[in-house]
Amino acid sequence: MSGAALGVEIVLVFFLALFLLHRYGDFRRQQRMVLFGTLLAWYLCFLIVFILPLDVSTTIYRQCEKDQDQADPAVSPAPSNHTPNMSATPVKRRCNKPWSFIPEGIMPVFWRVVYWTSQCLTWLLLPFMQSYARSGGFSMTGKIKTALIENAIYYGTYLLIFGSLLIYVAVHPEWHLSWYELQTIGITAANTWGLFLLVLLLGYGLVEIPRSYWSASRHGHLLVKTYFKAAKLMTEKADAEENLEDVMEEVRKVSESIKYNHPLRKCIETILRKCPLEYQEKMGRNMDDYEDFDDKQNTYPTERSLVKLHKQVIYAVQRHNRTRVQWQILLQQAIHLEDVAKNETSLSRQFVHSFPSSEPTGWFGRYVYTPSVEWYWECLLKRWFFRLLSVVLTLFSVAVVWSECTFFSTRPVLSLFAVFIQLAERDYNYLYIEMACFITIFFLCTCVYSTVFRIRVFNYYYLASHHQTDAYSLQFSGMLFCRLTPPLCLNFLGLIHMDSAISHQQKEQTAYTSIMGSMRVLSFIADGFYIYYPMLIVILCIATYFSLGTRCLNLLGFQQFMGDSEMTSDLTDEGKELIRRERRKRQRMEDGETRRREWKERYENPRDEHAARNRSSHEMKETSYSDSVGASGSRQARYSRPAGRADRDRMELLQDAEPLDFNADTMADEAPEAESGRHAGGRYLSMSSSRNRIFDDV
Repeated sequence: MSGAALGVEIVLVFFLALFLLHRYGDFRRQQRMVLFGTLLAWYLCFLIVFILPLDVSTTIYRQCEKDQDQADPAVSPAPSNHTPNMSATPVKRRCNKPWSFIPEGIMPVFWRVVYWTSQCLTWLLLPFMQSYARSGGFSMTGKIKTALIENAIYYGTYLLIFGSLLIYVAVHPEWHLSWYELQTIGITAANTWGLFLLVLLLGYGLVEIPRSYWSASRHGHLLVKTYFKAAKLMTEKADAEENLEDVMEEVRKVSESIKYNHPLRKCIETILRKCPLEYQEKMGRNMDDYEDFDDKQNTYPTERSLVKLHKQVIYAVQRHNRTRVQWQILLQQAIHLEDVAKNETSLSRQFVHSFPSSEPTGWFGRYVYTPSVEWYWECLLKRWFFRLLSVVLTLFSVAVVWSECTFFSTRPVLSLFAVFIQLAERDYNYLYIEMACFITIFFLCTCVYSTVFRIRVFNYYYLASHHQTDAYSLQFSGMLFCRLTPPLCLNFLGLIHMDSAISHQQKEQTAYTSIMGSMRVLSFIADGFYIYYPMLIVILCIATYFSLGTRCLNLLGFQQFMGDSEMTSDLTDEGKELIRRERRKRQRMEDGETRRREWKERYENPRDEHAARNRSSHEMKETSYSDSVGASGSRQARYSRPAGRADRDRMELLQDAEPLDFNADTMADEAPEAESGRHAGGRYLSMSSSRNRIFDDV
């Protein structure tokens, strides 16, 4: 088993990173370099998290062997309270080799490759690839030039700081630092910056993750919050559609001004390929005219303006697609929550969906997840499961907060995670050590990474599932992961007292800390910032528990979900009305489809053997008759009123027409119906302000 566990985890972590990238990215449309850079960044960070417990167990085994080699049984004093038949010489305890033991020399090389690759990604490659992917250039050279110009200030700032520090160290008379110590200072500076962000994100996740599961167990609260999100999302959807219309209008004007014989027409064709298909068809009309642009004194856009327009088109189309997909997902969630509320009072204890799925039921739905099982899970067991999970996560959060405030104390040992590891270390239970380390670091990473996935700064950075994340946000998340993971792992090693720079114990160092060097080169950071700064988690947790950040944003005009706010109540009512209208529309579509299917089965199926023998000719006659009746019925419906309901239904079915209803794409511009008692004209309250997209979920 030597090294086998390391190889298995390397493969499993790769598929985990690939799965997450597939969920948030788009393999078919996004650039290959963007996907590769993001996948590599996520993969390296997840690899550190999964491999570090193996490094801890291997280090404990080597410490055991070292203690045995230093012990001398011949001169050791005999125990005082032994039975007479026992030997006076103590028995030497044998160190069992862990099942996941990694041979010496592998881990230091592995950590150096992983760490320095991730640092090159976060400080050099990913910032450049961000600007390259966001650029509106029409050639590779143009994109590279734009990326270099945008990152000149970014790179120049870091070079200026590094050069200033290097000059200060060279001039200082008491400091004679070697290359190894300079490297350690650079690593310490990067980890210090990462620890600053880590505490902020961890303080939020330690409170919000248990609270989110507790809120998920309250169906009423969750449904109200979904209504609130629906109102805000409809506002964003309407803004995205208006923005897309404005950009497409500008593209149309530019496309009409630049004919096919113009040198910049290739740039226009590139822009048109990024537009939605319906806009491409509209702009493709009336473009057959040939114009001699040299003879006319017309003003044409420059290449720089086309680059800017190309960038706007990419952003507008991506935002429109994202809001459209998110609206459909949120609509499904709201309808499901309403179905759960209705089924809770059902006496049959069979879960009934308002809109059954059109896909055929698989074997899991037929034999395992039956309507009865679904009712017990959705209406009874799910809430208690989430409550139990919330309590367990709350206990973990309390343990983390306590350990962050006391991990510097080694005598007595106050850190709970250090106590658990030391108890297992006495019995050399390596499997327990690895599981305890993995669960602890996995919980810390979940609190930090989930905050990275939830946080949203306007539309500048936003991770959206179902393949709706743009290239810039994907790479920005990779940069954050690479900056947060090394200090998170060092913080974890400090919690379990495996980092001598913090615990000040003469113990065997892990291979991971060996590549970091000795943090004692900068004593004011190792003995000050690394120990006392994590205590701020207590203040951040208290602020998150009382939703101080949400209340401040709400006072500033950024609409946030607050249960006791009047604005929240108004937006909730609007979201409820929007969901109700979508439900009615979908119900009418289902009814129309059912009537068409019944009509088709009634009049197209053969009724006797004679009809079956002449089926082909009968279908030809019936098709021609239906077409003629459909055409005449369409004209009659247009200029006259049908005699009765049966005739009206027949005409609708023959025309294959939907019942009259509003368009879902223009629903954002319509006001709620007058029957609900709300104002029929004007916009929703949620559309009154455009400052509602910062930290939507935080």
